Amino acid sequence: MRSEREMYELIVNTAQNDERIRAVLLNGSRANPAAPRDMFQDYDIVYLVTEVASFRHDPHWIERFGELMILQLPDDMREPPPSDDDRFAYLMQFADGNRIDLTLCPVAKRDELGQDSLTRLLLDKDGIVEPLAPPNESDYLPKPPTAKAFADCCNEFWWVCPYVAKGLWRHEIVYAKYMLDQIVREQLGKMLTWHIGVQTGFSRDPGKFGKYLERYLEPELWTMLQKTYSDASYPSTWEALDAMCDLFRTIALAVARHFGFAYPRRDDAKVSAHLQHVRLLPRDAVEMY
Repeated sequence: MRSEREMYELIVNTAQNDERIRAVLLNGSRANPAAPRDMFQDYDIVYLVTEVASFRHDPHWIERFGELMILQLPDDMREPPPSDDDRFAYLMQFADGNRIDLTLCPVAKRDELGQDSLTRLLLDKDGIVEPLAPPNESDYLPKPPTAKAFADCCNEFWWVCPYVAKGLWRHEIVYAKYMLDQIVREQLGKMLTWHIGVQTGFSRDPGKFGKYLERYLEPELWTMLQKTYSDASYPSTWEALDAMCDLFRTIALAVARHFGFAYPRRDDAKVSAHLQHVRLLPRDAVEMY
């Protein structure tokens, strides 16, 4: 596996030797001084280029970066496809384990990239990149919820839980799992993020898809979160649903107290009772109540 030093040299030297490439930016975890370091980190690179078309029309130019395991061109998967002056990305997973997510952006459209606090300048041939602050997580820190955002999160959580119960009673495990692990869990994730924000003064990033939750959650809450994951059996999925409701209630009440929001206790009580009723409903029932 090529070292970090070798990869940076390859990325920057490629730009140095190509007149079309005028500047190189590094984004993502490798620009983040607080991110843990390991061999799986991507190199999130932006090349600011004079034009994109010649790169797009010569797919062999990326061979200089190494032997590919697999390549994805997400912009070519769009409908309609991008024009020749749009940004264009090459997601490259190499056979040696390294990965570069490379975006080509026309110099003329560099302002469309926006500001990203996790950005480090690697090369600027023409002084076209405005001075950057030292990379920091400020753009990625959770924001306190508004009363409406909190209420909407609670409503969506308790609204969708009966869908999970319906799928479990019907023995439609794929449907039930989707509702539980995609929609209901998304709302739980929002509430967990706000809870961590309260605990840390909104100064810590729980990470993409909650990858750092274990780092910041209290041990008892982490244990509760682990219980929300199950295998594909119906009894285990019922237990996971119960655990998810218990955890959501626990942290939502704490968040509500902190901000002075109203927690929908009536919705919680009525939906929770309904879930338990459906769980005990005979398989040959023809009426719900």
